[in-house]
Amino acid sequence: MPPGGMAHAHESHRGISPTDVALIRDLEYRTFRWFWDAADPVTGLVPDRYPSDQTQASVASVGFGLTAYGIGVTRGYVTRPQAVERTLRVLRTMLRLPQNATPMQAGGYHGFFYHFLDHRTGLRFNTDTELSSIDTALLMQGVLFARSFYAKDTVSEREIRDLADTLFNRVDWRWMLRPDNRLSMGWSPEHGFLANYWEGYSEGMMLYVLGLGASHSALDPVSWQAWLATNEKRWGKSYGQTFLNFAPLFGHQYTHAWIDFRGIRDDWSRQKGIDYFENSRRAVYAQRSYAQQNPGHWQDYSSNIWGLTASDGPADTVRHDAGQERHFMSYSARGVGRDYTLDDGTLAPTAAGGSVAFAPEIAIRALRSMKDKYGVRIYSQYGFVDAFNPSYHDEGQKDFWADNTYLGIDQGPILLMIENWRSGLVWNTMKHNPVIRQGLLRAGFTGGWLGNPPHEAVPSVARQHAHLSAPPKAANHA
Repeated sequence: MPPGGMAHAHESHRGISPTDVALIRDLEYRTFRWFWDAADPVTGLVPDRYPSDQTQASVASVGFGLTAYGIGVTRGYVTRPQAVERTLRVLRTMLRLPQNATPMQAGGYHGFFYHFLDHRTGLRFNTDTELSSIDTALLMQGVLFARSFYAKDTVSEREIRDLADTLFNRVDWRWMLRPDNRLSMGWSPEHGFLANYWEGYSEGMMLYVLGLGASHSALDPVSWQAWLATNEKRWGKSYGQTFLNFAPLFGHQYTHAWIDFRGIRDDWSRQKGIDYFENSRRAVYAQRSYAQQNPGHWQDYSSNIWGLTASDGPADTVRHDAGQERHFMSYSARGVGRDYTLDDGTLAPTAAGGSVAFAPEIAIRALRSMKDKYGVRIYSQYGFVDAFNPSYHDEGQKDFWADNTYLGIDQGPILLMIENWRSGLVWNTMKHNPVIRQGLLRAGFTGGWLGNPPHEAVPSVARQHAHLSAPPKAANHA
């Protein structure tokens, strides 16, 4: 159980039973412990999965971890000096990693980092690992959180702020920019820039907010419009909800884990009479409705047991069950929406856990139901395992498949979104960060906590950030 958990005066548990509140507090503590225990003791790098015989660190996991440590301080799980020391270890490691175009003697290039790093050296894990724009963005969200959270006038906390500024300011956003003003998904020394790029509502949202908010090599607002270009194709009705679709729930969770979109709107969402928070809330409800209807006739799907997102799975195989051919998958981006549906009966608790801030009234109920029904197999030292599949059984076995490990990119949304629901800590910390505010304003967001009417959006940026140097112009790559 969590040590004496700190309660916040403004926590609201209306409609949530005391038993469920206790579950959420326990889950938050256990999930935090994953980030605290999993990190390499020397470099501070956080693994992609743990416990596991794999050895790669994930820069996305590091971003979630940097945020987790601030949550740990606030909740009393660790002391502030402990979190400061861990945060400094991580930031010093990231800053000293070589940045160059060599195949295996770098941790990154142009300020971006490779998706996976060797946890001991911090260098590129292997030649199959790409320099990842989105994983760098997840890392930078954690870096910016640390920059704003550790605000005391001490030697250690000043160093955190200095390291965070250096790491963020050296990201060359325009180097990753395509001629069509969209950001590439990545680059490698062997193949150059990836053909895939970020377009449409997804976790890529954070990339554009960060790039627009940068004081060096910043994106232009036209990039936000380029990212929005496919919205009309993906806006529509799905399982009783009308919203901007993205099939796996992680795409609705990652950016929202750090940025509070309640009550703020850009031009596109304003025209729809919706904000992006409400949009993702509707996506959660659509997933529950899908599970209620259960068109694939998967085992145990219901109004209280649901959740499709990117996660581990039992195996890439075909099984025959009651005369029906069933296709199962290992790690896959499962989801349901207008763009696609991919489902093999695998449920990922992070789908509900990372949606607690969106729809606590159904997400917490789902977590409780999954724990009550399957808890012996799926709830342990670090909370919920990554995934389980009640429809998949090994030959001659009655037991269903359950994972034996945890993934940082699935643990992260659980922890951050629970804390956002409980106290708003991550959201409120990031509201004080000028990069986030500048990025939202330059994307055209107005209202709510931004406090600016539409016609003042751009002038507000100029007034509030006049001290920032003008971003240098850089040529787009081919």
